[in-house]
Amino acid sequence: MNRRTFLAAGALSASAAQPAAVRVGIIGCGWWGGVNLRAAYQEGGVTCVSLCDADSKMLDDMAAIVEKQEGRRPRLFKHYEEMLDAGGLDAVILATPPHWHALPFIAACRRKLAIYSEKPLAYDIREGRAMVDAWKKAGNVVQVGFQRRQSPAFAAAGDYIRGGAPGRVVQVDVNIHYTAVPLDNTPQAPPPTLDWDLWCGPAPKLPYSPNVGHRAWRLEETTGNGHLVDWGIHLIDATRVMLGLGMPKKVTAAGGIYHYKGRITTPDTLTAHFEFDPCPVVWRHRLWGAVERDPEFSNGVTVFCEKETVFVTDQRWIVLPKGKDAQRRVEEIKPPADLSRKHVGEFLECVRASRPAPCTPEDAFRSTATVQLGMIAWKAGRTIEWDERGERIPNDAAANAMLKREYRAPYRHPWSGRA
Repeated sequence: MNRRTFLAAGALSASAAQPAAVRVGIIGCGWWGGVNLRAAYQEGGVTCVSLCDADSKMLDDMAAIVEKQEGRRPRLFKHYEEMLDAGGLDAVILATPPHWHALPFIAACRRKLAIYSEKPLAYDIREGRAMVDAWKKAGNVVQVGFQRRQSPAFAAAGDYIRGGAPGRVVQVDVNIHYTAVPLDNTPQAPPPTLDWDLWCGPAPKLPYSPNVGHRAWRLEETTGNGHLVDWGIHLIDATRVMLGLGMPKKVTAAGGIYHYKGRITTPDTLTAHFEFDPCPVVWRHRLWGAVERDPEFSNGVTVFCEKETVFVTDQRWIVLPKGKDAQRRVEEIKPPADLSRKHVGEFLECVRASRPAPCTPEDAFRSTATVQLGMIAWKAGRTIEWDERGERIPNDAAANAMLKREYRAPYRHPWSGRA
């Protein structure tokens, strides 16, 4: 073998040893779409082929990130179907508001593309079931964005609780208190770069205002469905995983809009009581007020057990033993874990290996439906029951009807089952 043949053979061998980059497209190019793209670049082995958004400014801003990273400009699309039809993709990252999750998710499943989809899985419970069915039929790799599943603190606290040292779990309190800052909600013309009709999509078309537009849709009922569904869902999911919970049998919720009345459309104060089989899980949030009594515990999960109490949040967990002079034990996670990067990285590993991702749509459906049932109970103003096997709210036709929101024409809801 001469030198030229040897070098050519070596280059071929090295090329074969390195898997091809995962070709991704991003649907939803706002703030969190950018977070996911940067996480993918940090993990490496990806190339961003296509971008899709209803706002041309968002497209141009993210295209600039791709061009800086890869030295070329990606293809830009306004409509997700056009992006998917153009081909050249292995995976899509879905980072739209929740009311735009179901349709592109199902379309990507039909093409058997891998999907990284942000939480919540869906806007309504019937959408979620249609999405799970599409995933099961396609058999594609799907990871749902419950990043707390990557938290070493939640994993360690879960191991400790399951090990039995704290004793039997009696109750769980989950809370995220913070001060919301609603934007201007005066109806006005949308930015010239934004197709507002397309942005609203299957949801009701509200008058545009900064308070229901980019990054501000979370506390709007028709798009984000409130703090419990938008942010609280992370900790409800983490609690389910830590304690091996299924879905609640009953849900009661009370609260209202007290401080931001006329400015937001979902509760600024809410308590939701979820009756799971082993123990109740109680969610609380307050989006206004003075300085927290103890900011250390303003965001996290408190597991009250017979012998000890365990508090856990993203980067630390604390054991609080019984007894007047008992010393608490604090376990800090150092260096802090980048949960988003780890979750996206896990997804990319699964795509390359063609193996199922751990955070499946089926399990994401349970966490998503749980918090959605909390909002249904609040809207209904009464305790609701949940028939998990039949996926219905029995003996309450009005509450059961809230499992599905009718789509705005010409969009069609993907669930075809009967109520």
